[in-house]
Amino acid sequence: MSALTVVVAAFLLALVATTIAFGVGILAIPLALIALGLVAAMEFNKRRKQATVLRDQRERARPEKVHFTERDEQTLVSD
Repeated sequence: MSALTVVVAAFLLALVATTIAFGVGILAIPLALIALGLVAAMEFNKRRKQATVLRDQRERARPEKVHFTERDEQTLVSD
């Protein structure tokens, strides 16, 4: 998890805990679901960016086609 994700999750967890402590449990469940959604969205976005970087690196690392001369082809073919 990134630092921002940890801070947001801690803040939302504290908010839910405060809501539960003061007896307003009705608000705790929606707040917990919102917190879960935010954390999941942030993690999904981070993983999507990582996948994009890996895909770009894979494209750059793709080998070029090798062109053999006639002499090379003769030595590669065994009779």
